[in-house]
Amino acid sequence: MRERILGYWTLAWFGLLGNIVALPVIALILSYGPPLKVANMVLAISLGWPSAIVGIIASSALLAEKRWGITLTMVSLSMVIFGIAPYSITRLVIVRDLFGTGGLSLLITLLSVIDLIYWCNPKHRRNIRL
Repeated sequence: MRERILGYWTLAWFGLLGNIVALPVIALILSYGPPLKVANMVLAISLGWPSAIVGIIASSALLAEKRWGITLTMVSLSMVIFGIAPYSITRLVIVRDLFGTGGLSLLITLLSVIDLIYWCNPKHRRNIRL
């Protein structure tokens, strides 16, 4: 019998739903006005949508208990952190919107770092999955 890991199913479902919701939210942020419009477009096309799509595939693999789902989840979270951390810092410094898109992107960065630490737990690799 497999060892039960606290939070596995909850985070897998939150990841799936969050990545599905992220696709239209990224499009909404793209439709915003002039502040950082080019940066919004570049990050959405190069990192936003690809990391959300990889996240959907990774969360689906986690729900199907595939062994490679954890690795793909770490890749997706790394893509999110790599893209959104500099964007949130830049947006907070230039536009100064702590309670707008800059604050939201900073919160997503912090949650992604916490999620990445969780998925790097060696218990996930010890359990035998399908």
